[in-house]
Order: sequence, then C-alpha cells, then structure tokens
Amino acid sequence: MPMTSHPDRPEDAGDDDDAALFRAAIGEVRRLPEAALPPAAPKPRPRPRMAERDEALAREEFRHALDEQLLEAGDALSYRRDELPPKVFARLRRGEISAQEELDLHGSPVREAEALLRAFLNDARSHELGCVRIIHGKGRGGGNDFLDSRGLPVLKNLVDRMLRQRADVLAFHSAPPAQGGTGAVVVLLARPQRRR
Repeated sequence: MPMTSHPDRPEDAGDDDDAALFRAAIGEVRRLPEAALPPAAPKPRPRPRMAERDEALAREEFRHALDEQLLEAGDALSYRRDELPPKVFARLRRGEISAQEELDLHGSPVREAEALLRAFLNDARSHELGCVRIIHGKGRGGGNDFLDSRGLPVLKNLVDRMLRQRADVLAFHSAPPAQGGTGAVVVLLARPQRRR
C-alpha cells in the first residue's frame, strides 16, 4: 500500500510527531551507567618448579630401581613377608600347599591382565581362599607383544610388581616344574580379619 502524505504538513513533521508520541508513551528516560569491563583473566598460579623437578627425579630413580629388579623368562618369582614363618614359605616353594583357584593370564594384553589379576585377587580374598596360582607365562611364545624393549617378559614382571604391593599377599613363589615352573606363581593369601 503506497504511503500517502498529508497535504497540510511537510514530510519531516510526521517523524517529529512519531518521536514525540514514542517519548510520551515510554515516559522519562534516564541513561544507564557505563557497564563495567569484564574481569581480567586471573594470573596463573606460580608453579613449584623445584618440587616438580624433584618429583620427576624421584620417579626416574624409582623406575631405575624397578628396572634393576626386572625378571627374565627363566627367573623364579619369590617373596615372603616377615610375619610368615620360613617353614611355611619352604612348603610353598616345594609345592606342598595346593592352590584352590587358578587364573591364566598367558597371552592377555597388559591392561586386561592387570584388571583380571586385581579382580581375581579381590574375589579370592572375598571367598577366603588361602592359596591361588597365577599363570603369567615366560614371554617366550607370544612374540614381541609380551616382551618389553629389552626382551624381558612383561606379564611376569607385572604380576611380580602387583603381588608385592598387595597387603593381602603373604608370600609367593614360582610354581614347581609340574605346575608351570617359572611361567606360573603360587600365591599365599592372608585370611581376612574377622570383626568382633
């Protein structure tokens, strides 16, 4: 629809009337205060560079200490807590204590083997088992996937390290030759403490 102009008033007069009507409709206007600038990004916290360096050095020393203790394919796994009598440990070494359950990790990927071992030991503890056998293999038949860069068996060293860190492991020793030899380990577990 074409706009029509009123013959009695000029074009700009309509704009002034509209502005006046608008101002009358909204009332008095006041200017808003200037908006504050957004806060500056916080300065980064100071980094404890010396502590980080000390921790890195400690980790490196720990890794080297572990590397010195790494086992080869034919090495026997052996560990005994002080509270376990030497006679009981000797029986374990000779294979006179029979395993109640067995876990075969042979051929498992490392992360899967770690999870399986944790779950197996937790299950053995909850079922109050006293002795279990873990087959880790010697790392010879699995190709490069089961040996580290120096040709050492990955699963065997993983099992050794994990068993040494557990409070419920009293002792362990590589199995007798008839039960897997240095490709398996027999583990003596502490009985759970009864609550009174």
